Amino acid sequence: MLCSGFRCFLRNAVRCLWLSPGLVPFLPVLVPAAHAARPMQTDDARIVDAGACQLESWVRLNRHSTEYWALPSCNPMGNFELTLGGAHTHQDGVAQTTDVMFQGKTVFKPLETNGWGIGLAVGTVRHPQYAIRGRDWNAYVPATFSFREDRVLLHTNLGWLRGQETKQHAAIWGVGSEIQLSGRIWLIGETFGQNQGRPLYQAGLRYWIIPNRVQIDTTVGNRFEHERDERWFTIGLRLL
Repeated sequence: MLCSGFRCFLRNAVRCLWLSPGLVPFLPVLVPAAHAARPMQTDDARIVDAGACQLESWVRLNRHSTEYWALPSCNPMGNFELTLGGAHTHQDGVAQTTDVMFQGKTVFKPLETNGWGIGLAVGTVRHPQYAIRGRDWNAYVPATFSFREDRVLLHTNLGWLRGQETKQHAAIWGVGSEIQLSGRIWLIGETFGQNQGRPLYQAGLRYWIIPNRVQIDTTVGNRFEHERDERWFTIGLRLL
């Protein structure tokens, strides 16, 4: 459980984001815990505890740009997690807010040790730098399977995406895993994509600085059969 002061901080952060998406980059640079947390694209079938919040953020270094992400989320109603955040990107000497994200997520069957869980997430992303008004919309079903007393977790996602710029619909999917190497270290990896184009992948490590409170992670990723153009590197911090 987070202290009341930190909860108030998160509420104020979310309120500021809602009123002014340009404030996203001024949130602390942090990231996601026992979730298949960001910066992984493949989500898990879990949400934060009822009445609790978390703050996840990361820096993503691409070949020609750098993204700063911050995603605070809270569970105010017991079985419904709300996330509001976004990204600030530096590219070619220009800094701008490139993504503002809002998502709701619920769980239909809670994950059990050596069992499975399933849920639903629906979200939207706005790109303020685009001349075209509107948002991208997405919905997906996350499922998680637990093995070896939760030391091995397998996550699968299947869903739908509508891009505002292309006006097209696409099927989206992801498969990810978390494997506990020691008491505080986890190996993470995933592959994900759409029904068109080559899929992407990323892999890395997570480390609990303070168990169930503070976590750091790092990943590297690319698109299959590509060399350097789409390669990226991330480093993140997550607070619970």
